[in-house]
Amino acid sequence: MDTHVKAALKPAKPYEQNRARMLISCPDGPGIVAAVSHFLYQHGANIVQSDQYTMDPEGGMFFMRVEFDLPQLELHLAGLEQDFAEIADKFEMKWQIYPLSHKKKLAIFVSKEDHCLVELLWQWQAGDLDAEITMVVSNHPDMKEYVESFGITYHYIPVTPETKAEAEKQQLELVNGQVDLIILARYMQIVSPALIEPYRNRIINIHHSFLPAFVGGKPYAQAYNRGVKIIGATAHYVTEELDGGPIIEQDVQRVSHGDDVNELKRIGRTIERVVLARAVKWHIEDRILVHQNKTVVFN
Repeated sequence: MDTHVKAALKPAKPYEQNRARMLISCPDGPGIVAAVSHFLYQHGANIVQSDQYTMDPEGGMFFMRVEFDLPQLELHLAGLEQDFAEIADKFEMKWQIYPLSHKKKLAIFVSKEDHCLVELLWQWQAGDLDAEITMVVSNHPDMKEYVESFGITYHYIPVTPETKAEAEKQQLELVNGQVDLIILARYMQIVSPALIEPYRNRIINIHHSFLPAFVGGKPYAQAYNRGVKIIGATAHYVTEELDGGPIIEQDVQRVSHGDDVNELKRIGRTIERVVLARAVKWHIEDRILVHQNKTVVFN
């Protein structure tokens, strides 16, 4: 067996079988933390981590992430969710429980540039991304051999202006019901609403600028023409507005007047790969809550 495949088949950590995370968003008000904590205590759960954030105690939104252990979680999960619905209704909550034993399934979309893909595969192989990479989808065949060396299926779907609609149909058929998260790892194509809608807040893109600056194509050339002293990268959820979705993570690095466009690209590649990997890690660890066009990230 290839060493890459061996790395992908690490057994689940023992504690994961009985651990889950709960994400909650609701209008703020007194008693929310107490109600959630008491509910979990009554059902025999032990809270191992709890994070809260309120936008404004007077009429704002409240966000909560709770990680807890519950013996024989799988056996009790359905009943736990059913019983919690009463509390959720009382506080007008949007909520979800994510068992750690249910690994999120990822699809990575990529074009010719490979640096973000390579970073994700390396972190996944090292065990830093606790998920399953189900497939890589590309409009170029360049990375097929490399990806398949990890035991990951590679789908080559060419995209031209004439075939774009059919290509997107094939992509949707591949991911529908098979993946939990789509990662655009420098996939240099605009994603259509047909793919965005079923994966709302579950498509992460890396844009090679510090948004909202330099939206759209060739941001490094735009940055060079403006003579900027800082360049950056932004990981965000994809919406119908080009590069306008909720921002998850950003980072920057200083540059100088002596750096040409190619040098900006070289510097930017490092920022892009780190920023995207962080955003993906936070998503699969259920650390992100979306409200309107903003995110709350517990990290």
